[in-house]
Amino acid sequence: MPPLLGTLLSGALVIPGAAQRPQVPACTSRPVFGWLDFWVGEWRVLVGGQQVGTNRISKTLDGCAISEEWTDTRGGTGRSLFYVSPDTQLWRQVWVTNTALAPGGVKEKHLVARYPDGGLRFQGEVMVEGQVVLDRTTFTPLPDGRVRQLIERSDDGGSTWTAGFDAMYVPAGVQSGLPGRQ
Repeated sequence: MPPLLGTLLSGALVIPGAAQRPQVPACTSRPVFGWLDFWVGEWRVLVGGQQVGTNRISKTLDGCAISEEWTDTRGGTGRSLFYVSPDTQLWRQVWVTNTALAPGGVKEKHLVARYPDGGLRFQGEVMVEGQVVLDRTTFTPLPDGRVRQLIERSDDGGSTWTAGFDAMYVPAGVQSGLPGRQ
């Protein structure tokens, strides 16, 4: 066995600075990391009262990120990772679908608004047929435990917006569209 490989396998190789990791606060010690907690859970996703998919939202990496696992009723899938940027201390999202090469199949958005009701709005840009299209998502927690997700696009730099997806997230155990009504 080559000497370097033997050293690596034995665990005797010391990487400078690795033993002296800086002490950093836990993500859960900062309130910003709780801003998406209202969305954490297992959801049935309804549009116009019809189920269009399911979504699992979970905290991961010791509370430093939110993971989204989407499946629609036609077999499409998507995954998101939401994280707080160390530079801005605001949430960012990376979204990838199983149709990543299609317009909107991959998106990156950043937090642009936080509302008094706890709602959050993310916005980014997507290239569609060579044109920059603004894409935004607004999450609104409702008093009955549901969450509304509205995805809109603007082809004119934000002057006007068109809804492309207006969904109600209902906890997975609730059979009707309203909590408390099974």
